[in-house]
Amino acid sequence: MEREARTNDAAGLVTIGEFARSSRLSAKALRRYDELGLLRPALVDPVNGYRYYDGSQLRTARLVAWLRRVGMPLAGIKEVVALDEGAAAAAIRAYWARVEAETAARRDLVTFLVDQLSAEEVTMTQEYTAQEALGTLGIRYAALSDRGAVRGTNQDAAFAGARLLAVADGFGERGAGASTAAIDALKGATRDAGSAGELLNALGDAADLAAQAVRDAVGTGGAPEESGTTLTAMVWTGSQLGLVHIGDSRAYLLRGGELFRITHDHSLVQSMIDDGSLTEEEAASHPQRALLLGALMGGTAQDHAPVRPDVHLREVRSGDRYLLCSDGLSAVVDGADLARALGAADGPDTAVRELVALAGVAGAPDNVTCVVADVVEL
Repeated sequence: MEREARTNDAAGLVTIGEFARSSRLSAKALRRYDELGLLRPALVDPVNGYRYYDGSQLRTARLVAWLRRVGMPLAGIKEVVALDEGAAAAAIRAYWARVEAETAARRDLVTFLVDQLSAEEVTMTQEYTAQEALGTLGIRYAALSDRGAVRGTNQDAAFAGARLLAVADGFGERGAGASTAAIDALKGATRDAGSAGELLNALGDAADLAAQAVRDAVGTGGAPEESGTTLTAMVWTGSQLGLVHIGDSRAYLLRGGELFRITHDHSLVQSMIDDGSLTEEEAASHPQRALLLGALMGGTAQDHAPVRPDVHLREVRSGDRYLLCSDGLSAVVDGADLARALGAADGPDTAVRELVALAGVAGAPDNVTCVVADVVEL
């Protein structure tokens, strides 16, 4: 009778072997996913432990197999399969945007390493002659932050100094503390960097320090994982600028009268622009335009998917003008107006005042913060 009851329970179900063949998952993988609570069998025989699956589970199993093929961690897959189709699609898009951003950052680092290792050795005499020809470069800078016309408080932070230029846009209940902590962590973090390789390492270490400083500042009470900050910062070495960037604050370069954006937003709408599903014009009015895929967040390091800031080195020229700004400026003032204001200003002080004024004319719905720096021959 007991054997007959078990047979009746399994009627209409398939064995783990049959289900493995249909789903393209191995029986070993299915047993592992059962243990993790990712894909439970419809029935487990209480006597012999045989696993049986329902045909309705095949779609989930195939989704798991596909997500494993693209490299999504099991913890992420567990979250995706629990969502409805629309939310699952958004979660997969966000995951892939992070992968592409991380790949782009690694590609830039590989390019830098290849260039460094392939370059011919330069003699001290050549270095000295080149330095004499170029003159000594320095930067002149100014920073300005404004609450805007709508927000009750200012959660942005900015810093401009002889070594560091930085803008951070805090969000959440403790965003003001997060943005300030991120910038404070960078001050002095790269002071001893000499060579380009040392500077890259120092920038990576500084980014880690900033992330930890934000976690410490936001704390663990309440909902710290909902507070955090973007960070866009440049470190001046005397001949190069090192860039650290995460979030949707931006850095621009005005060179030869032309404006270039030199950072890539870590946002959902940017990922949709990248894959061709959204235009720049559509992104400006998208209901999720403020949704970030990367930021320095509160909580513990395990609360969030690991997203590291982009780290780059930039060669500079005398006459370059750099702009770092929160999205309170870039979201309401278009690139053509930014270029005109930057090109017309007679110095960084004039430029930051004009840029904040432009955001005010556009309604200033958010905090507005910018740093402008000129590369000059001293």
